[in-house]
This record gives sequence, C-alpha cells and structure tokens, in this order.
Amino acid sequence: MRRILRLLLLAVLLTPVAFTQAGAQLYQTPGPSSPASKEQVPLYTPQTDELIGRVSIPDARSAVLIQPEGREWRAFRSHTLKLVVGGLALGMVVVLALFYLYRGKIRISAGWSGRQVLRFNGLDRFAHWTTAVSFLTMALTGVVLTFGRTLLIPLIGHPAFTSLAETSKSIHNFVSVPFIVGLLLIVALWARDNIPNRADWAWLKCMGGLMSKSGHHPDAGRFNAGQKGVFWTVVLGGAAMAVTGYWLMVPFTGVGIGGMQILHVIHGLLAALLIAAIIGHIYIGTVGMEGAFDAMGSGEVDENWAIEHHRSWYEEQRRKGYVEDRQPAE
Repeated sequence: MRRILRLLLLAVLLTPVAFTQAGAQLYQTPGPSSPASKEQVPLYTPQTDELIGRVSIPDARSAVLIQPEGREWRAFRSHTLKLVVGGLALGMVVVLALFYLYRGKIRISAGWSGRQVLRFNGLDRFAHWTTAVSFLTMALTGVVLTFGRTLLIPLIGHPAFTSLAETSKSIHNFVSVPFIVGLLLIVALWARDNIPNRADWAWLKCMGGLMSKSGHHPDAGRFNAGQKGVFWTVVLGGAAMAVTGYWLMVPFTGVGIGGMQILHVIHGLLAALLIAAIIGHIYIGTVGMEGAFDAMGSGEVDENWAIEHHRSWYEEQRRKGYVEDRQPAE
C-alpha cells in the first residue's frame, strides 16, 4: 500500500514537468510571416495538382476529388466571359455611333428612282429571317444566363430569376433547331455567290466606299466583300456554336469534365464574336444605309440603289431579262 501511495505522489509531482516539456516542444517561435491575428489565418490553401481517389461505383468521374481547372473555368464563367461579351458588344455600339456621327446615313446618291428590282425572293427571305430571329433569341437568352445573376437577381430576386433562367435555357435549346435549318438554307441558297473573287479586293481596299462622302461605291456582284465576310462568319461561327452547343446538351459524351469546360469556353467566345458582328450587320441593314432594309423587307430594292451598290449583279439581272430597260426621257 505504501508503495502505491509513493508512486501516486511521484506522478503528481512529475506531471507539471511533463506538461512544461510538451508545451515547449509544441510551441514555435513566430516568424516574420506568421499570422498575428485570427483574421490572418489562412482558411484555404490553393491546390495546384489534381487529386484522384478510388471509388467502387461505376462512375469513375466521381473519383476526381480536386480538379484545379474547375477554378479557372469558374473564373471564366463568372468574370472573363462577361467582360468579353459586354466589351465586344458595347465596343461595336461605340464604333458604330462614332461612324454615324462622321458619315451619317449612307444615302442613295442619285436619289430614289421609283423603279424596283427583285433582290431576294420569298425563300431567300424565309431563310434569312429564320436564321436571324432564332439567333437573336438565342443571343438574348444566352445574355440572361450569363449576366442574370449579376444584373437581374438584385432587381427581381432569386425565385423569379430561377424561373426566368430555366425558361431561357429551354428556349435557348429549342430555337437552336430553326437556327440550324436557316443556316443550312442560306448555305444552299447563297454559298455560290459568296465565294471570294478579285472584285472583293478592290472593295476591301477602299472599305466599300463607306468612309467616303462622295457617294461612290466600288463595283460588286450579288454580295460585296463585307457581306461575304458576314456570311462566312455566321455560317462557320454558327456551325461551330451548334456543334459545341449540342455537345454541351449531352454532358460527358466522349469527353471528361475538362473537355466540357473547353466546349463551354469555345461556345461562349464564339457567341461573343457573333453578337458583335450581327450588331454591325443590323446597323448597316437598317439606320446605316438608305434602301438596304428593303432587300430583306419586301425583297425589292430601288434601281438606283442596286446600280450604286451592286452594279455587276444589276447588269447581270438586265441581261437575263429580270430588269426592264429604262424608258428614254421625253
């Protein structure tokens, strides 16, 4: 009994010494970069390497525990894409506003003749407006999905934006079908007339006479170099957007999560470029040029407009008998 009491007394006496030594081993002298307050304690350490574990379920993608590229994609989705879309669209609007202040509305130099020339038939206009309306619808719904969290949630709240975003996504996916139909139609109808030729180089050298206030425009066929540029931008860019868009509708088909992120980046950047290009196209076809909207409105353009902007095409129409010869002035 006395031996047990002696051991307990010895343990009590040695306990403070043990704690002192342990504390000395755990305590580290603060360095120059050590946090001085709780606010300076890092709660998150960036992970630079992918961390993959092992899972027993069939979906092997679940084994990816940390995927650093996801942070880069999130930064693109949350910040970079908004800057690119907004910057290109607003930049195009500013450029067009400055151009309008300098050049004004491009008028028909010889004035309205009162004689009409058929430029686009009903099928041509159907193909154009099908492509145009579906693209503008997808652009609008895409802008809602891209900028909605930042711009709309503070105005309408989370529940309303949730419904709007879900509806926008459904509309965006649905109208992609008529967009493809319109795209195939304009390729079938206009691809032959949009093949570049030597006349396009002359048009490009003077920018189609757009910067000249003299009213002179270089000779052009059915489509000038600027219209050909818009055509191939829409066709090639629209086709690439369709491929990436439909691929995004069937997640992880042939690609992993990294591939899905790349598809989204490509889709977003192409959309930004096409939106900026279409803004310029809409300007020229409406307020920018007198008589231009009639081509896709009624399908007929004023004869003087046709002569000034597409003389080669106009002469070809005359040779084919589609345009009556002018009556001699009395």
